[in-house]
Amino acid sequence: MNALVLDPIAWTDVGAVTDVPVRGARRVPTPTGDVAIFRTGDGQVFALVDRCPHKGGPLSNGIVHGHAVACPLHNWSISLATGHPLGADAGKGCAPTVPLQIRDGRIYLGQP
Repeated sequence: MNALVLDPIAWTDVGAVTDVPVRGARRVPTPTGDVAIFRTGDGQVFALVDRCPHKGGPLSNGIVHGHAVACPLHNWSISLATGHPLGADAGKGCAPTVPLQIRDGRIYLGQP
């Protein structure tokens, strides 16, 4: 007998990849809080909880550089891949990553 494996994550369509500016961000409200979706210069897409681990600044208002975002409040550089601060601020908290999938040019956020 074959067991049916179900995806434990519920995926929600939050828009087209092209809705997020290159080297920019878009804020998406969710039932568990705001999520910042980022698109890098090389076209990769990342999602983080929209809150800097330092003082809670909205990362969606930050400047995207490479695969990081600079917090608009105190310029902490946060890795888009891990949510961890970089450089001198490494190890001082984390902006949690949010599961993300791209399907047919659409962005899907995951919630367990």
